[in-house]
Amino acid sequence: MTTELEVIVPSNDEKNIATVTHLGGTVFSFLPALIVWILKKDDSAYLADQAKEALNFQITVLLAYIAAGVLSWILIGLLFFPIIWIVNIVFCIIAAIATSKGETYRYPLCLRLIN
Repeated sequence: MTTELEVIVPSNDEKNIATVTHLGGTVFSFLPALIVWILKKDDSAYLADQAKEALNFQITVLLAYIAAGVLSWILIGLLFFPIIWIVNIVFCIIAAIATSKGETYRYPLCLRLIN
């Protein structure tokens, strides 16, 4: 009896939804990922995985903004706001490109809060 790794091969619709989910985080924060995860987690393993990944990253970005807001009282936090914004844009674009090809993407520097 041999065991094989099950490879998730997403359909074009799943790739498109995952791409929009990652890109939606740049404008709407964690809401697109949360909506897709809630609606599609039982229908598609690929979408559940990518929506969860996008949701974890957007929660991490939100926590970084909160920390920058607290640090802005001593003025250093004001430097972090544009840096966080640029990192969010860049990583979301990289994730969208990867998911448009049907790959799974893992964000670096991301807290894995939702498993």
